[in-house]
Amino acid sequence: MEFILPPLALLLVWGIVIYNRLVSDKNRVLQAWSDIDVQLRRRRDLLPKLVDAVNAYAHYERTTLDEITRLRGTAEQSTQPRQLAPLEQAIGSRLHALIAVAEAYPELRASTQYLELLRQLSEVEDQIQFARRFYNGAVRNLNVRIDSFPDLLVARPFGFHPAEFFEVEPALRGAA
Repeated sequence: MEFILPPLALLLVWGIVIYNRLVSDKNRVLQAWSDIDVQLRRRRDLLPKLVDAVNAYAHYERTTLDEITRLRGTAEQSTQPRQLAPLEQAIGSRLHALIAVAEAYPELRASTQYLELLRQLSEVEDQIQFARRFYNGAVRNLNVRIDSFPDLLVARPFGFHPAEFFEVEPALRGAA
């Protein structure tokens, strides 16, 4: 009995350490997703202002403006990377189209309001990319731990599941 107790105690301590690392990695993923969500909301909050600025000059580009508004509303309803990534990609694509429309209006390109919105949008895009890289790194670490021996012996019984990566191309490249 004396020889069995230390190995069981070591096994229990090992299980606790592994479990705590998994919880830490899972919380890091959740925190990183929260950072992405904040930046995506900042970008979505800038969209109506940008649409209004462009709309003042390009009344006939209603399709692009309406599509951005629709996508923004749909993205606000989504919370999972798998749902949100294609919506954010579509928003980025429509932003490119919106900026292309703006390029046809020299008065708009000279507008300080428009230029400030582009600067803010570019800054938010950079922050989204930083947050996405951090999130995807946290997801990678968690997923490797969940799938690696011996951690999987603790992860699977306690219901840890791999997290989803968030892959989105930057919406603006050199716009500001």
